Amino acid sequence: QLQASGGGVVQAGDSLRLSCAASGSSLSGYAMDWFRQAPGKERGFIARITWNGGSTSYAASVKGRFTISRDNARNTAYLQLNGLKPEDTAVYYCAAARIGRTTYDYWGQGTLVTVSS
Repeated sequence: QLQASGGGVVQAGDSLRLSCAASGSSLSGYAMDWFRQAPGKERGFIARITWNGGSTSYAASVKGRFTISRDNARNTAYLQLNGLKPEDTAVYYCAAARIGRTTYDYWGQGTLVTVSS
């Protein structure tokens, strides 16, 4: 089970750090992804980190502003959001996919980020 947290209401230019904590099982064998869903829009991919943190990838819209990381000892993945913009307002979700799988095994419940101008 995944628990996403860290969302809130911030102003444009501010930063937030989102966390995705696992309970009941280890995340060490899973790639971790973050998605977001803005009001009236479909859920979209933001970032991925491989099971050992050796590789990351980002959507073009957040590259250079957001940073994904993980701490397998704490069973937690993170998403650092810097330089937030009003268009970053969305519910942010984390998801875990076991190594070699193309589908997600677990989803977090989402955490809301609201960025005011």
